[in-house]
Amino acid sequence: MPARDPVERRLIASMAVSERWARTSRAERQEQLAKVTAASLARFERQVDPDGVLDPEERAFRAEQAKRAYYTRLVLRSVQARRRKSTGR
Repeated sequence: MPARDPVERRLIASMAVSERWARTSRAERQEQLAKVTAASLARFERQVDPDGVLDPEERAFRAEQAKRAYYTRLVLRSVQARRRKSTGR
């Protein structure tokens, strides 16, 4: 039966990641993380330039700004959730 408590889910996920990285060489980790990073950047590039008409420099700048906005939005949601949790709402 899967853990229902969010804290338990996070702990189980953390253990799984640590166990996976324990079985993976540094070179393999770097290769896999590079793939994830490239895929993430490509996602933001497609978001800001779906038709591929911008020059690469402008596309890269806009993709970086979109990425910053995305992660800032995540931080804001986290802050709001922690505030709601601490006030009991």
